Amino acid sequence: MIQLISFLVIGALLLVSLYSFARSSNRAEGGSGAMVQAKHALNALQAGLLPPELVGRIFSREDLEYVESETSEEIRELFMEERKKVALFWVSRVRKQVLSLKRFHLGSARFYARLSLRTELALAVDFATLLFACRALQVFLYLRGPYAAPGIVGSTAATAARVCKISEKSLSFLTPAYAGTVGDRATRPARP
Repeated sequence: MIQLISFLVIGALLLVSLYSFARSSNRAEGGSGAMVQAKHALNALQAGLLPPELVGRIFSREDLEYVESETSEEIRELFMEERKKVALFWVSRVRKQVLSLKRFHLGSARFYARLSLRTELALAVDFATLLFACRALQVFLYLRGPYAAPGIVGSTAATAARVCKISEKSLSFLTPAYAGTVGDRATRPARP
């Protein structure tokens, strides 16, 4: 009877381990889902979150000065609350996209990108710095408002731009080489 129970336990453990192995093999490192997610994160950072015009506008003191000079105290408080929400949302979105890029670099990039050891170390330091800066910025914004730490905002945006540059090189194989040539052919007149 004890032998039967031990065989059943061993069989159950084998089934559980086979099941977990089958589930983990579906998410293989270097999978296309990770690359597409990283490309989406890169595009979101470069086009949507890091343009200097957007960052400058979110943290612009000119808007604050205008509201202070033209409106009542209630409107000023409302403006500060809303600007704080926008700034916190911006930081959380930047952090989320950076984490997505970090996951890609930790799991998949080494299979496709030929990064030197020095570049990988610099990238690791940039990721650590950027994630720490995002957390520090969130604390400053939450406690002191959107105009409390302009230096951290600038350094966060600059470090994120550096990470985007390296990530763009790592993901360059996802951008078809013929994309520019197709448009060029369409605009050229056909030869007789």
